Amino acid sequence: MTENNQKQPEQQQETQTETIDYNLLKHRFRGYLPVVIDVETAGLNAQTDALLEVAAITVKMDENGYLVPDQKCHFHIKPFEGANINPDSLKINGIDLEDENRGAVAEVIAIPEMFKMIRKAMKEQGCQRAVIVAHNATFDQAFIQQAVKRIGAKRDPFHPFALFDTATLAGFVYGQTVLVKACQMAGIPFDNKQAHGALYDTEITTELFCKMVNKFKELGGFPVVKGE
Repeated sequence: MTENNQKQPEQQQETQTETIDYNLLKHRFRGYLPVVIDVETAGLNAQTDALLEVAAITVKMDENGYLVPDQKCHFHIKPFEGANINPDSLKINGIDLEDENRGAVAEVIAIPEMFKMIRKAMKEQGCQRAVIVAHNATFDQAFIQQAVKRIGAKRDPFHPFALFDTATLAGFVYGQTVLVKACQMAGIPFDNKQAHGALYDTEITTELFCKMVNKFKELGGFPVVKGE
């Protein structure tokens, strides 16, 4: 008994000095998997206006602990029944709803397939939940949440209200909140002709998000903290 009691403080001390490896994605964002998304819509009201396009890109850590893009998916989406279509929005995003080559699918197909990819990435990275990353993220989050409600999607991997807004982060890091201007400050080429396409905007936003997180790492931020 005495010998065992003498060993216990030593064991506790070893536990207290154990460090957390922040080069593992599951430790970097509190168990969340960042998923960069972008939506293109037929208006600004998530409850009434059609969701027309969605893209999502997951991220992972490379062998040096730098954040890099991982898996991606992209869907053109058919407007839900009774959806409002604002012609002004279609002029901005350039979506032609009459184009037979769009290859659009119903929300009930697109959303679960996106969630399937995200849950797979969560399992690979050891994360318990996903968190939306987007530019002016409340807009994208609202449209995703409304689509989830409409189709009654199960096992939504996203946190219900937490998000990472790259407009806010870029304002802090680069002093710019507009995506194209933030990319200019970050040295990321931006093609205005491809802008307002969900896949392109998601790829650019992913590059910006990763660059900001990695810049913080290079500056010596987020020091390793000893576990309690």
